[in-house]
Amino acid sequence: MAPWPIIGHEWALDLLAQANRGGRLRHAYLFTGPAQVGKTTLARVFAQALLCEQQTDAPCGACRACKRIGDGRYPDVQLIAAVKNVIQIDQVRVLQTDAALAPLEGKYKVFIIREIERATAPAANALLKTLEEPPPQVILLLTSTRRDQVLPTILSRCQIVPLRPLPLAQVAETLQTRWGVEEERATLLARLSGGRLGWAVDAHTDPTLWEERARTLDELLAQTVEGHVGRLAYAEKLSRHGDDVETTLGLWATWWRDVLLIQRGVGDAIINLDRRVQLAQQAGLYRPEQVEAALIDLTQTVHRLKANVNARLALDVLMLRLPKAMIS
Repeated sequence: MAPWPIIGHEWALDLLAQANRGGRLRHAYLFTGPAQVGKTTLARVFAQALLCEQQTDAPCGACRACKRIGDGRYPDVQLIAAVKNVIQIDQVRVLQTDAALAPLEGKYKVFIIREIERATAPAANALLKTLEEPPPQVILLLTSTRRDQVLPTILSRCQIVPLRPLPLAQVAETLQTRWGVEEERATLLARLSGGRLGWAVDAHTDPTLWEERARTLDELLAQTVEGHVGRLAYAEKLSRHGDDVETTLGLWATWWRDVLLIQRGVGDAIINLDRRVQLAQQAGLYRPEQVEAALIDLTQTVHRLKANVNARLALDVLMLRLPKAMIS
């Protein structure tokens, strides 16, 4: 198989290449996996492969179609994304109108729909009609970070392609060879990314993400010495952050995990390598049972938020149960 301009996900590339080469294309694919693991990137590259003028296994990257798809200027490839966190029925109706027309330049009309779980019920049901009776020249490429929130009827009509995080060593090596990141920082970014290359690249190129991480960890440490009133006030503030709440809690979980690893004598496995000294100090301020309880509370809170419980109440409970440091 010819090389694809994608890092990792080899089995998914092989599946897509075989389908394209053998003329066994499905009318709809659903790429699932964590945020920034490469779902939209893979969908766009697959669109290039479908419409590449060289008609090889992989997109050549040099023909007019490949270049214009990469730049977002190819008329037969459209990206539909949530507006204010929601995909509305009007967006699906526009897609349906366009899907009924013949392609302008290529063999197919390709629609990439990001985070299909954000579709309203009317929008999802409208899209279902297109999935049930797709025009022959149309291929739908959907992505989702939460497969459990996608309508089962949509899932059943798509070829599901689950993408998994890359090995951390592969992320670190790619950062060094392709983005010129020095080894120590590449190792740190790889661990923080959890195998999500897109996140690692963004964190390297966007200083605001790095600043946000530092602020989030500093706020966690500040809350460990706050009283109940201050913690409840912070919970109220955090509850207004929408989807960012889960990102915050995920980062907090890496912190408590690192503290516990140091307490258990396996500090080489910590994620937040740049805060090793601070983590070692924190490990002496808590009992391991406190840290384990914090990790369980964080996990349960994330599950509750995904189940659409009252965010404010869930965060109130979490903050009131946050461990207090044993300062002598």
